[in-house]
Amino acid sequence: PTKNTIMKILICEDEEIMLTALEFRLRKQGFTVEKAEDGKQALDKLKSVKYDLIIADIMMPYISGLELIQFIRKDLKDTDTPIIIISALEYEDVLLKAFRLGASDFISKPFKPNELILRIKRIFQEKGNI
Repeated sequence: PTKNTIMKILICEDEEIMLTALEFRLRKQGFTVEKAEDGKQALDKLKSVKYDLIIADIMMPYISGLELIQFIRKDLKDTDTPIIIISALEYEDVLLKAFRLGASDFISKPFKPNELILRIKRIFQEKGNI
């Protein structure tokens, strides 16, 4: 994407309240947002749509956030799209695995939506999108 294009974000989160809150905040910031309520829905969307950023919970039904990262990086051969992992789990081995698989950033629940927005903007600035 070039500068000033509307950035498309996929949120993969099984907690409906969190999903709705993130969607609202990101849309308010001017991003286009698509939602997936579990890993399987996320996979289906990723097979047909290219996103500028993916936010994924580690613990999701059907397909975990870690499996999702692996699918994006290995099967889709997408090494560019930033992936932010969100999770209430802060196990060091899980985080290390997420980063080894290709996660770009991690934010632990609960978090302030503004912190996530700042991290997203930083990632897009580093990529030259904002």
